[in-house]
Amino acid sequence: LTSYQLRGIVTFLFNDQEAEYMFLYTADGFTGQPVPCDEGTLEWVPKEEIDRLNLWEGDRIFFRLMDEGEPFFSLKLHYYGNRLSEAVLNGESMELLDVLDEGGEPSGLVRERSMVHERGDYHRTSHVWVVREKPDGSHEVLLQKRSSRKDSFAGCYDISSAGHIPAGDGYLQSARRELKEELGITASEEELEFAGFFESQYEGDFYGKPFINREKAAVYVYRRPVEAERLELQADEVESVRWMDLEKACQAAKTQADGFCLQEGELLLLKKWLSEHTERSGGTSGPEAD
Repeated sequence: LTSYQLRGIVTFLFNDQEAEYMFLYTADGFTGQPVPCDEGTLEWVPKEEIDRLNLWEGDRIFFRLMDEGEPFFSLKLHYYGNRLSEAVLNGESMELLDVLDEGGEPSGLVRERSMVHERGDYHRTSHVWVVREKPDGSHEVLLQKRSSRKDSFAGCYDISSAGHIPAGDGYLQSARRELKEELGITASEEELEFAGFFESQYEGDFYGKPFINREKAAVYVYRRPVEAERLELQADEVESVRWMDLEKACQAAKTQADGFCLQEGELLLLKKWLSEHTERSGGTSGPEAD
């Protein structure tokens, strides 16, 4: 090697074995010719084709970091079998999601969140609608205004609480956690009533990168009394909240009104469920009890 650079240190853990440290270099200058390697066949691969190869999921992460020009990084990758169970970049945990099969069940493949959206992988989310009944029998929904720092639909009004489901977690478990983290509402399993599944897909471009969101969402309803002005909002996720008439929210979704990122199909699912359950009390734990 005549020109090379240390790019990062990768801590590699496999099952419960002792950790290995990998010092990752790139080189743009060399002399000589490659010789046969007893660990495999050496091939030149165009950079744009690397992501199409059969790679460890953690390798995709550090290939992307190098491609984006990250000057130096520390990356921890922990696998159990072939499944990536933990990824920590520069001391910060990366969000890992289960990639679903065509039947909507975890396929066994776990991938980092931004890569899931770049590739359009089918994944899971949980949605919670905070609802209150008005004196005339109609309903209002609590909408959250997304933080201006969000990587998608920044500053837009959205579902009361929603979030991706970390790899290995369940729908209900995630729904309760997101409701607590984003709005400060502590809900029991019985207080989150399962309204059904909703699948959606969106394609766009955020910060110069493709964004393909293909998700299966478990939709829950929370009907306990809520004082919006007393909620403890998660500053980096939620800017504010507001109550909105359900019919007006449906209209905003139908017309794709500016400042809203609501899905008409999901609101119609909610509206139908409320019409069938308004007189009922209690809840259901939904597709699973975690």
